[in-house]
Amino acid sequence: MGFSTDAIHVGQEPDATTGAIIVPIYQTSTFVQEALGKHKGYEYARTSNPTRVALERNLAALERARFGFAFASGMAAINALMTLFKAGDHIVAGHNLYGGSFRLFERVLKDFGLAFSYANTCRLGEVETAFRPHTRLLFIETPTNPVMEITDIAAAAAVAHRHGALLAVDNTFMSPYFQRPLELGADMVVHSTTKYLNGHSDGVGGAVTLNDAALAERLKFLQNAAGAILGPFDSWLVLRGVKTLAVRMERHNQNGLAVAQFLARHPKVKKVHYPGLTSHPQHELARKQMSGFGGMIAFETGSLENARTVLNSVRLCSLAESLGGVETLISHPATMTHASVPAEERQRIGITDGLVRISVGIEDVEDLISDLDQALVRI
Repeated sequence: MGFSTDAIHVGQEPDATTGAIIVPIYQTSTFVQEALGKHKGYEYARTSNPTRVALERNLAALERARFGFAFASGMAAINALMTLFKAGDHIVAGHNLYGGSFRLFERVLKDFGLAFSYANTCRLGEVETAFRPHTRLLFIETPTNPVMEITDIAAAAAVAHRHGALLAVDNTFMSPYFQRPLELGADMVVHSTTKYLNGHSDGVGGAVTLNDAALAERLKFLQNAAGAILGPFDSWLVLRGVKTLAVRMERHNQNGLAVAQFLARHPKVKKVHYPGLTSHPQHELARKQMSGFGGMIAFETGSLENARTVLNSVRLCSLAESLGGVETLISHPATMTHASVPAEERQRIGITDGLVRISVGIEDVEDLISDLDQALVRI
């Protein structure tokens, strides 16, 4: 079936008991057993819940995966993925990650014996030299948050596999509508379902999808043992959001390109980071491995004061963290999403005090451009 058909129907079949066209919210903690050792596939809601199972089936289908697991947040999903490894294992990660991922790696998981090295994953030679004999995973975002650097997923998979390691890709920015890393050689895909998959800024969640049965069995065990599962109502919200994922992503993409082109022409903007612009250094790679460019943009204003002027002057765009909702969100990475990254490291990877990030929504694009213009002219 096509992507939109799968998004609407896989895991979302009419309820067998009532015929309800929408998957029910099974808001229950436990399930009555018919007799000792005899049940209907469900025993306890941390272990498994019909609403969550429906979502896990759906997300696996969209990523063209055999298995999917839903977690309480994107960070819970990444943490679960990382607990596949043990003390002494080494992980190579992209140098330009979401600040929350960096914080988890550096301030939590290192205390449990995992070792991390960071490399510019756009430069595969640099990635290659970062590997050690005990490297077990290459973890990347593409595009990166927030400067939109692109990693060649197929080439990164080849490097990882040559060293006997796995490749995991955070696909939150693109969603499976525009990019499917498993088809390009990745072993695992992680999402913050909070973002584009849900799409309505009303729920927090995460997911991991993969094809390897042994890894999936271990991840299922960890999901149940640690218990950071996505609840039934939040699972239902993502199922609701996924139904319109295809049409929303098309509009995000259309608006994102229009806003990026506007910003690139604006005299108060120093630089625009958006893979849909031909000026992006990896535009051709983006065209090759992505079917669209999405709605995430970062642009340079030149200083903290200039960024503050823009952020405090917008009227339609909402100053807030997060991304991927139908409404346009604007933020300041240096003091918001990446505040946990040391200042010198932020500067090194291009997250300056003047950088502004936009998650372009699906409003009328003329209104978004007008709002940004009236804010920028105040600089």
